[in-house]
Amino acid sequence: MSVAGSSEVEGPESQVLLGVSGGSLRLALLGAGRMGQEVEAVAREHSIEVVACLGRDALADGERVKTVLQEASVAIEFTAPDAAVNNIDLCLDAECPVVVGTTGWYEHLGEVSARVARRDGAMLWAPNFSLGVALLKILCTQAGGLLGGMDSFSAHVEETHHSTKKDAPSGTALILRDALASAARKEVEITSIRTGQVPGRHEVWIDGPHERVSLTHDARSRRVFADGALSAASWLIGRKGVYTMDDFITLEGF
Repeated sequence: MSVAGSSEVEGPESQVLLGVSGGSLRLALLGAGRMGQEVEAVAREHSIEVVACLGRDALADGERVKTVLQEASVAIEFTAPDAAVNNIDLCLDAECPVVVGTTGWYEHLGEVSARVARRDGAMLWAPNFSLGVALLKILCTQAGGLLGGMDSFSAHVEETHHSTKKDAPSGTALILRDALASAARKEVEITSIRTGQVPGRHEVWIDGPHERVSLTHDARSRRVFADGALSAASWLIGRKGVYTMDDFITLEGF
């Protein structure tokens, strides 16, 4: 049995950006890699002003970055695990809300969150901005609750990403594992695969002696993550504190 969710976006009309209007955002992009470029392209399609898209070299100049951030109403950060914390601190210095899509830095999450709170800043962090993944997480929690009473069944998460993705397992795989394991009160292992140009595939397997149930999410385009990040950025403006996609997304009506 397989329940599959696919995230494929063909153009700007195929997904509505929640709460976003072109005049409401002045956006700074920290990171000019694949995701930064994708967010910039989608932002321009929606007439969102992009004040800067800063790559690695530009981000090394902290004073310049703070000047750019002071001109923006919100920042979106997609860089590398070893750069994310410093970039968040630059946003705090500039009093600019920041949406953080970089993963692999979460061992610092507690101290960074404390700094955001202490400095009255705003940050939304997420390993994945897809609505489909938000739904899959809920399904994992529900499945885990049932799995806890089924001693003959076990669970496993397998995730596949492009060969240049630096962290393994992915942040998304970790939140799916935690949703399953917490509800089921069982250990859940993760297998990570890095190959080719795959934007992202996450499979949850629930195995029994003679059968298997699978839940699968395929991201067919990075566009789905750009849409979600821009919607989250619009939502974050005017708020204070530390948030996740659980705060931003409600799945009523799914």
